[in-house]
Amino acid sequence: MGDLLLRECRIVPLGDGEAAPAGGEPVDVLVRDGRVAEVGSSLTRPDGVEEVAAGGRWLVPGLWDQHVHLGQWTLTRQRVDTAGAASPDEACALVGALVGASPGRPVIGWGHRPGVWTRDPTVAELDAVSGVTPVVLIAGDAHHAWLNSAALAALGLGARDEVVRETEWFAAYERLTRLTGDDGTAAPAYRASLEDAAARGLVGLVDFEFTGGAAEWVERWGAGCDLLRVRMATYAEGLEDVIAAGLRTGHPLDGDDRLVMGSLKIISDGSLNTRTAWCCEPYSDGDRLPDPSGAANLAPHQLRALLARAHMSGLQVATHAIGDAAVGAALDAYAATGATGSVEHAQLIARDDVARLAALDLRASVQPSHLLDDRDLTELIWPGRGDRSFAFRWMLDAGVRLVLGSDAPVSPLDPWLSIAAAVHRSADERDPWHPEHALTAREALAASVDEQPSVRVGSRGDLALLDRDPLAPVSPAAPDRDPAADLRSMTVALTLVGGDVVHRTL
Repeated sequence: MGDLLLRECRIVPLGDGEAAPAGGEPVDVLVRDGRVAEVGSSLTRPDGVEEVAAGGRWLVPGLWDQHVHLGQWTLTRQRVDTAGAASPDEACALVGALVGASPGRPVIGWGHRPGVWTRDPTVAELDAVSGVTPVVLIAGDAHHAWLNSAALAALGLGARDEVVRETEWFAAYERLTRLTGDDGTAAPAYRASLEDAAARGLVGLVDFEFTGGAAEWVERWGAGCDLLRVRMATYAEGLEDVIAAGLRTGHPLDGDDRLVMGSLKIISDGSLNTRTAWCCEPYSDGDRLPDPSGAANLAPHQLRALLARAHMSGLQVATHAIGDAAVGAALDAYAATGATGSVEHAQLIARDDVARLAALDLRASVQPSHLLDDRDLTELIWPGRGDRSFAFRWMLDAGVRLVLGSDAPVSPLDPWLSIAAAVHRSADERDPWHPEHALTAREALAASVDEQPSVRVGSRGDLALLDRDPLAPVSPAAPDRDPAADLRSMTVALTLVGGDVVHRTL
């Protein structure tokens, strides 16, 4: 753990009604042994402690991303971007051009949003433009992939003419290395992703990657990826191995308390784009779906059994639940078992279940930037339910422990994009979408710092020094300033983890 003296920084108050120390004037902050030891004016620099002139910049607790698939995010930075494909025809044209340029070289794409396409894609049309070159196009929500016949065969999946969805796709994902060889997630690639995160003020993340496990993270950590704090989750397939290894939530994986065991992750339903999120009412086009209201991935007794097993073994549980029926079933399971942890996403929720979330003291781990992508689709296939979507204001007012994340690579690993989306609920020229659920900038920032208090004596030495005031109001002197754009473009001068510098531009 490091020591550092920051000269003349302004501490950003995060608590409700809390005022900035010294009336918002610059103060000095001394970090010793990884903790904030002193806050005041003209502090004496201890011998051997580095001093950094903050120049009146703004200091906040270090940011966290509470929901990341770090391996997929690292790979996505290297994959073909299909986000601009507005139809299967456009996606096929892109694939055809890539195959024509490099015949035989596998095409791995990411990012298209088939939920707004007017028809379902087929394997046959992908085969027609790719031949024997394997093609895997992963949807932007990560819940399904469109493969050609060559890729289906290479990954051991049966012949079909439709996409591979949900559990079957999650199981097949780790076999992508059969097509790519080096999967692009060696330690240097991970390190680059972590450095980019640190440059945005992130000091920690919760890794929900589907593949690998504790042993892989320990190896990666020792190979140079020991930059930020990481909580590593397991899935049901690895649960017994985790329990047998004696790992419990919060336990260091390799004697370093920056790399610890996280939660059991359960995916209890699907997603909006695939129309597999489990809802209390049918989708607007439910008549053409196998399950008109979506469906649960686990029967109630299976969900309860997993929660109970994890809880009795000292593990918290993070339950993916996007539809309102899935959220309700998850809360039933937590209440029945006494398990602790979080509901991940809670994208559509009943008002009564907000109160249950608070009463059970569960975290609502939400991804505000998803509302930018899902706004139009929600209105199309969940008509009349927008007032219960991304219902952050209900949650915060009810006392729910709200924490923000990105779900990268579904959205970029960028906390400022999430904060801006939570506050402004729009990223284009349109008015905010259901502004009654908007958070203030202070509330959104407080939900992004791992439930840490404002910087004070005793705080963790995980800090981010910002180039602008994140809470600055629009002033008469600058009436045309765009606060949302200011948040999205926030720059960070210094990031500390345990007092150690992990990013600096000063």
